[in-house]
Amino acid sequence: MDKIENPVFDHAYFFNKNAFMKKLFLTAVSVLLTTVMAMGAGYQLNLQGLRQLAMGGSGTAYAWDASTLFYNPAGLSSLNHIQASGSLLFLTPSVEYAESVGKYYTTSKSQTFTPINIYVGGPVRSGSPVAIGIGLYTPFGSGLNWGNSWTGRYVIEDIELRTYFLQPTISYKFNDVWSVGAGFVYAFGSLDMKQAVPVQNNLNNIDPQSELYGRATGIGFNAGIHIKPTKWLHIGLTYRSQVNMKTTGGSATFTDLPSSLASTFPNTTFSSTLPLPATASIGFAVKATQNLTLQFDVNFVGWQTLDSLRFNFAQNVNGADHISSPRNYRNRAAFRLGGNLKLGSGWAIMAGTAFDPTPAQATFISPDLPDADRILVTGGFTYKPAKKITLMAAIEYVTSNKINGNFDFAGFGGKYQTKALTTGIGMSYNF
Repeated sequence: MDKIENPVFDHAYFFNKNAFMKKLFLTAVSVLLTTVMAMGAGYQLNLQGLRQLAMGGSGTAYAWDASTLFYNPAGLSSLNHIQASGSLLFLTPSVEYAESVGKYYTTSKSQTFTPINIYVGGPVRSGSPVAIGIGLYTPFGSGLNWGNSWTGRYVIEDIELRTYFLQPTISYKFNDVWSVGAGFVYAFGSLDMKQAVPVQNNLNNIDPQSELYGRATGIGFNAGIHIKPTKWLHIGLTYRSQVNMKTTGGSATFTDLPSSLASTFPNTTFSSTLPLPATASIGFAVKATQNLTLQFDVNFVGWQTLDSLRFNFAQNVNGADHISSPRNYRNRAAFRLGGNLKLGSGWAIMAGTAFDPTPAQATFISPDLPDADRILVTGGFTYKPAKKITLMAAIEYVTSNKINGNFDFAGFGGKYQTKALTTGIGMSYNF
């Protein structure tokens, strides 16, 4: 239960409607755009393959199964058969908040999200250097629910982001050393965000509500190179392009507003183009023994593309037809390490870790999902009950360092710590 002492906001202050309401809506849009773009923050989901998840999210250099469509399309031609693979994951994030000065403390409400991944692909016929496939995966998403009574409800109450990438892919194996691959990406998704409006409703003495809902689509590509210079060493290079997610016809709606503000804040639509940054990766996999494979990845993410964001309204909102919001993100590199050990009798176990530094600066930390440097610990196993079937399971625990951050755009700050637990189950079948 929330412990409320020395509240940050005083309702008497909010009756200065015009100036603060404009700031409120600018904040709402800033949060919306930040969330859609926060792929490297808590919304980045490195969950596209269970084996790779169990090894710290590494997988650029070794084609473990059909999920190589995501990790390195060049690895598809290394598979021996056409393969179908799928997984279902259960992601439960949690964020703690405390005032920087004061005794207020709360946690986000418990929620579980279910990303999915489905892949089908392999060589067009036995021994062919050409492989084709298609994948549907969840590259980022999740959300947070703070409730409608916490002290930051005028910045965010509830937010949920869903995205899916559909990727047809082709790969070609020149010889036993070199192969290449590329896939076209069609991206689609939606976002739903709610927050309180800081003006008391004179009739019901309650906070009015605003909701922003939009669907977005975009296109991009995923390309890779796989190199096997020796029997014990694999090298992978990949580039996932920037995807510009275009939103048209999104809705901005307000409920329970005083009648005096109805014309100032009309229900309207919006459009925007939101860039998801490019990622370049290099990976190494080493066969340390016949049964033990170790791998290491570095992911370079071009976060500086998120310097500012623009949002266009069909009708003026508080006299403005658009807003822009500064983000000032910085490029970052994540480091991932993992291993796979075959035990015999169809069993294998995996373990890994990763370090994922935040691209956000301390003055741009928002409670929609406050970001900080994150450490991951992972594990899992596979089991072959039959020659063509492999069962898979994985677990990931994520924790961030405690951060004292501010969202200067909204004049809100505090201390945050993020944690998340993800479990996943899946199966693959070789045709």
